[in-house]
Formats: sequence, C-alpha cells, structure tokens
Amino acid sequence: MEMRQLGSSGLRVARLTLGTMTWGRDTDEHEAAEQLRSYLDAGGNLLDTAAIYGDGDSERVIGGFLGTLVVRDEILIATKGGISIKDGERVVDNSRNSLIRDLDNSLARLGTDYVDLWQIHATDPSVPIEEVLSTLDYAVSSGKARYVGLSNFPAWQVAQAATMQNPLFGKTPIASLQVEYSLLNRRIERETVPALNSLGLGLLAWSPLGRGVLTGKYRAGIPSDSRGATPHFADRIAAYLDPRSRNIVDAVCVAAEGLGYSPIEVALSWVRDHPSVTSAIVGARTGAQLRGALTVEEIVLPEQVRTALDEVSALSE
Repeated sequence: MEMRQLGSSGLRVARLTLGTMTWGRDTDEHEAAEQLRSYLDAGGNLLDTAAIYGDGDSERVIGGFLGTLVVRDEILIATKGGISIKDGERVVDNSRNSLIRDLDNSLARLGTDYVDLWQIHATDPSVPIEEVLSTLDYAVSSGKARYVGLSNFPAWQVAQAATMQNPLFGKTPIASLQVEYSLLNRRIERETVPALNSLGLGLLAWSPLGRGVLTGKYRAGIPSDSRGATPHFADRIAAYLDPRSRNIVDAVCVAAEGLGYSPIEVALSWVRDHPSVTSAIVGARTGAQLRGALTVEEIVLPEQVRTALDEVSALSE
C-alpha cells in the first residue's frame, strides 16, 4: 500500500487507514481480528480509534491484539480524546485535566506506553485554545504521544492552532486534521482544505463512503442489518438520504457499472486520490466488508469519471 507523508511531519502513513469505531460494539473481537489481518496483509499501517468509541471498547480490543496479532512497533495507532458520555449525554471537555485523563486511560486500555498520533476530538468553546495546545505539548514532551493533531475543528481554529504551535518557538507542531470528507460532503473544500495546504497539515478523511450511503445499499430502503437501522447511527445515515445525495449515489453506481468496479471502489478512490488527502479512513462492521473496500488499491479512476463525479457532487455557491 502506498505510504504518504502526514503533512510536514516525519510520520509516514498508509493512504488507507483502518477505522475501528465499531470494534467492541457492532464488531466482535473475532471479526476485528479478521479485519486487522486483512488490512496488514494489504500493507496498511495505521489504526484509528478514540476514547469514546464503544466507551473505550475499541481501544481495549486493539490492546488485546498488540503482541499477539501485531508487534507494537510495526503498527501506528491514532486515538482521540476530549469526548465522553455522561448520564447518557455526549460531553466535550477539552480542559487540561480531562484531556490528560483521557490520554492516560487510552494508553491503559491500549496496553502501550505511547500513541503515534493523539488528536483532540472536537472543539470546546468553553476552554481557551492556549490550554488545549499546552496539553498537546505535554503529551509529546512526556513521551505519551509521538505526534499530535486535531479532529473536527473549523478551519479558522485549525489555522489559529497551527500558527500558535510554531516549532520555532519550542512548540509541538500540529501534524494533521481529521475531518469528514466524501462525495456527499465536500464542505471542507471551501476553507479547510486551502488552510491545510497553506499550513502544511495532513488530512485524514473520515467517512469517505458518506456514512455507508455511497455503497448504494440504501437506494431501495434501509436494510435491517445496516448501520442505518441501529439506534446510534440512524440519524447520521438519514442526513444523507435526501434528493441531492440520491443523485450522487446514482452517479457513483452508474460509474461503477460502466467501469466494472463496485460503488465502494469508485467512491473511496475518489477521496483517496484527492491531492489534499493524506489517508482515507475505512471502517467496516465485518471482515468481508473490509476486504471489499481494500480492493480499491487496484483502482485508479479515469479522469473523465472523476470530472463527472466532481460535477454531480459540486458544492452550491
């Protein structure tokens, strides 16, 4: 699998990242192990998780694989902190105490002394950005994280943070931003992508398959065994079942049929090969689903197909 530089950092990551959000919840350890084997066999090297995924179960499952299925030094682990569930409600807390606690708990669940990339999961307007950034400095200086990044931050705050974390002043540089990007959601092209390109930050694209909608499986309704039928994903899927999204999905399916590819391969390769994308994060519920996505390594979209998809999914002015 092709390796790419994560922004201006020295970290080299696979152009496809293995997402583990469902591990320990919708994906049991057996299926997770199958996914990991398939991903490693394909040449991948980066696992993406977060403290909140499965209330920590995703990290626990990964920790169980270190030293058994994979040697720690042969895999990169990216995790995130700052979000938790309290009394059934999603809470964002980027205070220094909360973030350090999240990092320490992540390391304990993963069974490792460090993570390769630690990211702040979401922005928290109640906490000064200086406090958040000083915690990133601590994470690296303490050896608990090798590199640091942001996730789901708006473009203006990414620019602010990256500017303040100038290594010339002894600060730990921001390596990357993880954010949603797909044919169904291209909003980051307006401000975020230009900011990342100017600042030299890597882009980790989550949900490149439009939360699964771009696979085409929702064209005739919501399958009972799909994420769209589960309580914790239903609302997220419904947001991409509007008329505009249906037109884009139809275009992807037509392109796939004409090329002899699957809709997954078409939609995923479109994101992966965007010049500003460092790595596309691929998550799957089963090993079979992941293997279906990994076949994208053999795919390069013809330029005329990319152009047609660009046009049908273009942002409105």
